[in-house]
Amino acid sequence: MNFKIFLLILHAIIIFDKHILGMQFKHPELLYALFLLLIPIIIHLFQLRRFKKEAFTNVAILKTVSQQTRKSSQIKKWLTLLTRLLLLACIIIAFAQPYTANKNSVQTAKDTVIFLDNSFSLQQKGPQGDLLKRAVQDLISEADFDKTLTLVTHNAVFKNTSIKALKKELLQLPYASNPLSYKAALLKSKSLFNATSTQHKQLIFISDFQQMKEPFTAEADSTTQVNLVRLKPANTNNIALDSVFISKNSPSQTELTLTLKNFGVPVENLSIALHNNDKLIAKSAVSFTEQAKVQFTVPSKDIINGTFSIEDTGLQFDNTLYFNINTPSKVSVLSISEGDDQYLSKIYSEDEFKFTSVSANQLDYNLIENQNTIVLNELKDIPANLINSLKSFTDQGGNLIIIPSEQSNINAYNTLLINYNTKFESLIKSEKRITTINYAHPIYKSDVFEKQVKNFQYPKVNQYFNLSQNTGSIALSFEDSKPFLSQFSNVFLFTSPINTEASNFKSWALIVPSFYKMAMSSLQHPKLYYTIGTQNSFDVDVSLHQDDIISIKNEQEQFIPRQHYFNNKVSVITKERPESAGIFNIENKLNTIKNISFNYNRNESNLVYQELSTLKNVTISDSIPSLFDTLKSNTKINELWKWFTIFALAFLIIEMLILKFFK
Repeated sequence: MNFKIFLLILHAIIIFDKHILGMQFKHPELLYALFLLLIPIIIHLFQLRRFKKEAFTNVAILKTVSQQTRKSSQIKKWLTLLTRLLLLACIIIAFAQPYTANKNSVQTAKDTVIFLDNSFSLQQKGPQGDLLKRAVQDLISEADFDKTLTLVTHNAVFKNTSIKALKKELLQLPYASNPLSYKAALLKSKSLFNATSTQHKQLIFISDFQQMKEPFTAEADSTTQVNLVRLKPANTNNIALDSVFISKNSPSQTELTLTLKNFGVPVENLSIALHNNDKLIAKSAVSFTEQAKVQFTVPSKDIINGTFSIEDTGLQFDNTLYFNINTPSKVSVLSISEGDDQYLSKIYSEDEFKFTSVSANQLDYNLIENQNTIVLNELKDIPANLINSLKSFTDQGGNLIIIPSEQSNINAYNTLLINYNTKFESLIKSEKRITTINYAHPIYKSDVFEKQVKNFQYPKVNQYFNLSQNTGSIALSFEDSKPFLSQFSNVFLFTSPINTEASNFKSWALIVPSFYKMAMSSLQHPKLYYTIGTQNSFDVDVSLHQDDIISIKNEQEQFIPRQHYFNNKVSVITKERPESAGIFNIENKLNTIKNISFNYNRNESNLVYQELSTLKNVTISDSIPSLFDTLKSNTKINELWKWFTIFALAFLIIEMLILKFFK
């Protein structure tokens, strides 16, 4: 009987331990004290107190009473033992400080990085206002105010800080003109986790998840939990001023064509304003469904610092388009000739070029450094001094056009050409037709052909030079694919004379755009406008003194771009700067040379969003409050030591009641 009762007590303790195993303890080492429960069990089992037998006469009635009393006494002892065991167990467990939490709470993220998308698409209105501004307010109100975290945006990083410390920066957070791709944003965010920490990592990615060329994906990573918060706009309607270009040009007027795009419901009577500086110079209205083109005319001789603008309730960054029309700088062209160059003087007219023609034996070498393009027009010989000057000229960014002569000194020509990794071989007197135009070549790529011409009157040459090395880019080639006109960096080389006796190339219409583009490429005039975030290059025709630099500035921003100084121009390259769209001055010290415009990229104008339901390795929330509610519930800890103290008191009371009232 005693053994059966022992088994029952042991079974109760095992059930009790199973519940204990579902808990976690702040001081689990104290649970070893539970082995002390074996001491009272052993004492009760061995019954250290022994009873003596006494002989009586006929005690049949007393025997029955004795058996009943003995049974009652045994039950009372076992109940007392059980309550005392449970009392001691509760006291020991209470001192170990048990608690329960979500099954994932052990892996709850301690190292937290929040990526906040601040691209222009977050200008769109949501149910409670602009998406970005609402996201900032939710972060301030919902996130743990003092918890250490890292916050990253497209153009800023706030490492190991808190929402409390960042409150001012968040409320003034600007939109990013150069947003990262999703892949780059993920890599940037993950790189900010503490590399030496053993804590679980948590990345919170807040965005509208606009559709991009490369969609958002998250690779499986057991050490990082990725939580996505999708910010949803109330509507996806948007109108964008997409682009502007010069469609017609005359001595008196310039026609501009503005392209608009509509992403949403059809538009009725959209008003478009054109300002020059702060003066309204034209206004128009248009109704369209998807795309529209509107023409505006401006005086050709005026300097235009233009701004197109519309009123649209959608995105704001694409409601304005800036552009400039500056007085064009004339390209300086020097022809060093021993042949007829009348055709060059007609191509390089006075309205766009400063054309100078000299014979080889009357050349003033001081003229060379002031030129943008030099034409060697069928020289029989090239003096060594001229070779050295031309090499220095091309090194300084000038364009060189070489037209050989039938009587060319090949050695002299090759001394020059070897600097550009090519050489002439002997002259071949044989007729060949020019049959192939490389439409992808820079001088023919745009503004020359409306379409590719397949059947045309092939020009021909009666003599030509083969090239021993052809490392250049071929613009025009013969029927056997050998080059007639090749480009070696900023050197353009004809392989045949083009006088009327050697060729009929002069009578071909392509001669005009060919020479025009070769000369114009030596001075890259600024375009109507440039796009922020793409690599842009242009030339500024200015002569600077030593250590002088040019800067780009307006009322909001000023920066010094990458620049390379040549004899009579400065080549400028921009990409990340400026950060804001607008019209800027190009300045040397305090003198404005010309103006230039920058606009935001229009890639975000189309509000199409990625489907996230198919993504793996992420959790998705519809709002910042719902995400933080989930995170807080996952990390909630229930302290249980108070309950075990109450249980201990309860078992103590039960034991007292058993001892007092159990008969």
